[in-house]
Amino acid sequence: MIRTMRRLRARPGCAPAVGPAWADVVEQLRGLTGGLRHELLRDALDPDGFVVVTEWTDEAALRAYRDGPVAARLADLLRPLTEPAGPPDYPLLAETEEGTGPVYVDVELTVPCARLAEFHRGYPEVVRRMAAVPGYRREQLLREPGSDTHHIVAEWDGAAEFLDWIADPAHASAQAGPIAPFLLDIRRRLFHVVPDGGGRHHTTVREADVQRTTDVLVVGAGPTGLTAAVELARRGVGCQVIDRLATPPGQADKAIGVHCRTMEIWEEQGVVREAMDAGIWLTGNMVFVNGVQTHRMSWELPGLPYAHLGLPQYETERILTARLATLGVRPRRGAELVDVTQDADGVTAAVRTADGAIETVRAAYLVGCDGAHSRVRERLGLTFTGGLGRFPQLFMLVDVDVDWDMPDGHLLRFLHTTDGQMDGMLVCVPLRGEHRYRIATLAPPRFFAQTGGQDAPPGFSEELDAPTLDDVQAALDRLAPPGTRASNLRWSSVFRISHGIVDRYRHGRIFVAGDAAHLHPPAGGQGMNTGIQDAWNLAWKLALAVRGLAAPGLLDSYEAERRPEGEEIVGRAVRLAGTEELDRADLERQFRQEMSLLLSYAGSPLVGETVADPAALGDAPRPGDRAPDVEGLRRRGVGHPLRLRDLTRGTRHTLLLYADATAGAAELAGLADLCADARRQAGGELDAYLLLDPDVDEPRLADPPVLRDGDRRFRAGYGLAGTGLYLIRPDGHVGFRGAPVDAGALRKHLGLVFGGVR
Repeated sequence: MIRTMRRLRARPGCAPAVGPAWADVVEQLRGLTGGLRHELLRDALDPDGFVVVTEWTDEAALRAYRDGPVAARLADLLRPLTEPAGPPDYPLLAETEEGTGPVYVDVELTVPCARLAEFHRGYPEVVRRMAAVPGYRREQLLREPGSDTHHIVAEWDGAAEFLDWIADPAHASAQAGPIAPFLLDIRRRLFHVVPDGGGRHHTTVREADVQRTTDVLVVGAGPTGLTAAVELARRGVGCQVIDRLATPPGQADKAIGVHCRTMEIWEEQGVVREAMDAGIWLTGNMVFVNGVQTHRMSWELPGLPYAHLGLPQYETERILTARLATLGVRPRRGAELVDVTQDADGVTAAVRTADGAIETVRAAYLVGCDGAHSRVRERLGLTFTGGLGRFPQLFMLVDVDVDWDMPDGHLLRFLHTTDGQMDGMLVCVPLRGEHRYRIATLAPPRFFAQTGGQDAPPGFSEELDAPTLDDVQAALDRLAPPGTRASNLRWSSVFRISHGIVDRYRHGRIFVAGDAAHLHPPAGGQGMNTGIQDAWNLAWKLALAVRGLAAPGLLDSYEAERRPEGEEIVGRAVRLAGTEELDRADLERQFRQEMSLLLSYAGSPLVGETVADPAALGDAPRPGDRAPDVEGLRRRGVGHPLRLRDLTRGTRHTLLLYADATAGAAELAGLADLCADARRQAGGELDAYLLLDPDVDEPRLADPPVLRDGDRRFRAGYGLAGTGLYLIRPDGHVGFRGAPVDAGALRKHLGLVFGGVR
């Protein structure tokens, strides 16, 4: 493997346009034969400095690129933006154990945004100390745009001198001490200089026929991918998770709000306590238009299973990654999907690993959770229905302290309109810490000028020059209450809002979820929560398919259930962005809808009912609805009341049978046979319980287990009288209901999920 490094310096005022120019051609670069890695790095100490890094299998691949149209196009794009090239700063390099003469060492490390100032204080002292080390020549500090990943690229007289320095235990304190805390987890690569005609130094990446196998390959280690992996691993399904980023993000640049329904999911997954400990409660919102408060609403509503939590996405990923590790799965970072094909029996993925090698992963299924720039979506040829929409405005996002007299825990929206048109907006979301907020607002006009009017890529990942504290203060001066002051700017970026939904969520054995399937405006914080629910819906179905227990149409229900929800959420978020409110007549219902508590799969082919008198059930949950929790259940031998969630928690379906005093002894006895038949048809993937009215004598049944509906809350909430049943799916939605009990109808429904008796 060989590497080229080309240093560029932007002309005055042109630095923000260099990144978009590179993005315009990088996909063509990645498609070239022999290409392994192509990156545009920023000089961490010089805002106008860049380094183009490419890696190739051998010199022949490099020559083909240099002589081809892609290199010519890149040169044409960069020529008007950068200073004329001087002598090359870096020679041609080979990553090989052989070779003499100068070497270059690339040390990759993570510098969290919150500790960037600490690193920059210590780094110059390290460089000064290194100057006295024998064999050391020079180094350059680079960073990957949009991430916390930095690279120290150092030149040495030879490998021996570098290795001798590393072998000396004193080097950690003598030279590297000022930045030692950042060097605990690094990735180091050593490159020799390729001499003229040095073909003997080249190495060719060998692609194995099949290097790894797994049941499900999950592409992307964000919240969506981690949720899918946790659910698969909980069910004993083998899965691998890959992510192209070598280290997870460490700054608050993405989702904050965790919806009530997501909190219920996290309770099931066993991470809700960790989330609550790390976050803050978002207790309400206020809206101001032209300086006048139009409404204020408390989000601390009765009957919510959890409140609305504020938690930065990097914390969400940390918590889910730790949970996944307890299940024996760790994401493979620095591993990027290159290509994917499928056949009747499985999926074959080509993955570029952290060391640049290409390996083949064979899986039964693949789930693309790889975000706004999804490679899975690209390889499948999925398109956005109606095209990808983009808001014309540029926005800036900042993490800053705000000094004002506003209630704690409230999301604050300040809008300015002229002649009925919105021409200013400021959204402030509280973060953990005194007076700390995430702020989104329109970017100053100079940023749009820097883009040359070109669209930024979808999502939040592409950064222009960072907005300043003065930019934030100017927005506050215009829109926030008089006297509001901003301070302690920790992080900022500029982005453009994109929105759209792909034409399909499934292609054969490959699925897309989260931002790979749908992009939203940030209004309502829908993106991350919707992606988590995509994975929550899909994973249990995939697990049954992997184990051979799924009915033929089960996997089709993922798109049938989740895509309509995605369309509704994208449309609602687009309508909400920049407006005062959608439905001021029923704000509480709107809030519950935003929190996904009203989510229903009522139109799904996978849900059903057999009910003699639907009106008698009243407002009870319908097929497809989220199954609400109920308290006050009593079980013999347990000294405290139980929740319905105590019965439905787990990875299997739950059959809830109900009977009151009108049920006869023979009818109750027949429930044992019904349960045994249902478990057999479900291949053991079903739990069953009999819930009795307090007035019923307990029958002598060995099965199913019996509980008392002590305060008749289950009867009231689920609308049952006489006998009845509810089948609760593993994702907490009602799959089927019957009143009275109809064993034949239940058997027919289970055939839609499990495919009949096995």
